[in-house]
Amino acid sequence: MTAFFKALLLAHTASLAFAATYWQTDSHTGSGFLKAFRFEAISDPTHGRVKYVDSATAAAQNLTFASGNHFVLRADSKTTLSASGPGRNSVRLLSNKQYRNGVMVFNIRHMPVGCGTWPAVWTVGSNWPNQGEIDILEGVNNQGPNTVTLHTSSGCSMPASRAQTGTALLNNCDVAASNNAGCGVRMTDTRSYGSIFNNKGGGWFAVERTDSFIKVWFWSRAATGMIPTDVLNGATSVNTNNWGTPRAYFPNTNCPISSKFGLHNIVINLTFCGDWAGNAYGSSGCPGTCIDYVNNNPSAFTNAYFDFAWLKIYQ
Repeated sequence: MTAFFKALLLAHTASLAFAATYWQTDSHTGSGFLKAFRFEAISDPTHGRVKYVDSATAAAQNLTFASGNHFVLRADSKTTLSASGPGRNSVRLLSNKQYRNGVMVFNIRHMPVGCGTWPAVWTVGSNWPNQGEIDILEGVNNQGPNTVTLHTSSGCSMPASRAQTGTALLNNCDVAASNNAGCGVRMTDTRSYGSIFNNKGGGWFAVERTDSFIKVWFWSRAATGMIPTDVLNGATSVNTNNWGTPRAYFPNTNCPISSKFGLHNIVINLTFCGDWAGNAYGSSGCPGTCIDYVNNNPSAFTNAYFDFAWLKIYQ
C-alpha cells in the first residue's frame, strides 16, 4: 500500500472515530413504552416511602397510561397510608434492552413535582457501582434546577474546570468517597426541573456516551429557535456537533469511562422521601416530616407524574 493510501485510510479511520452523527435504532412513544420496559416491583434501593407495583396493579390503578403520543407514569394520589403499612404505590420501569455508547433523547412534557417526591430518569449497569450509573434527570422536593450525576467505583474523578454550562458540585464519582453523592453537575437553567419545567411545557434531555466522554444537554420547550432541528423533530439521525456546549460534561481525563461504565439499562422511576428526598426535606421548605406528609396527603401528588412524548435512541 502506498504512503498516500495509508494516509487516506488513517484519515478515514480518524473521521469515523470522532464522528458525531448517530443513526436511530429505537423509537418509543405511547404504548411502545410498555413494550420496551418492564415493571420492577422491588423494594426501593434508596429506602423511600414507596411501594413499586407490578404491571397488573399499575394498569388497575391507572398508574401507567398510554394514548397516542402520551405515556404517563404516576403515583397513587387517592390513598391515605397507614403509618405501619407499605409506602405510596408508584412505578419503576427498567428497559428490556441494554446500551453502551450512543445517544438517547427524552422528549418529556411533564415531570413529577411536590414535597417528598424524588423522580429520576437514569441508566445503570447490572453490577452497581462497578458498571456505573448516569443520572440524566433527577431532583427532590420540587427543588430545581436539574442535577446530572455519575456514580462509579473508585478511580473515576472529573477535572474542576471543563467545557460545560452547568456548575460542578463534587468531582469524585466514587460512591464510597462521598456517601453515594457521586460527581454531580447542577444545571443553571431553572426550566430544567420541577414546576417551572412543567409550566414551560417540558423539554428535551439528551445524553451522549462514548469511551472518551459523557455529555448531557437540556432544551426547554420554551426555548424557541434554540432547539436543534434533529432533536426537535426526532430525526432518524442526529449530529451532536451541532448541539453546542453541554449542560454537563464528563471527560475521561481521570476516569476510564470504557471500564467504569458497562452495558446499561434505562430506568424511569418515582419514589418518595428516602436517602435524598427525606434527608433534604427539612431544608426544602416543606411542611412537617417527609413520611407523615407522604402518608397523609394523597391529593398533594396529583401532579406527581411523568408524561413522555417519546424516547429515541441513536447509535
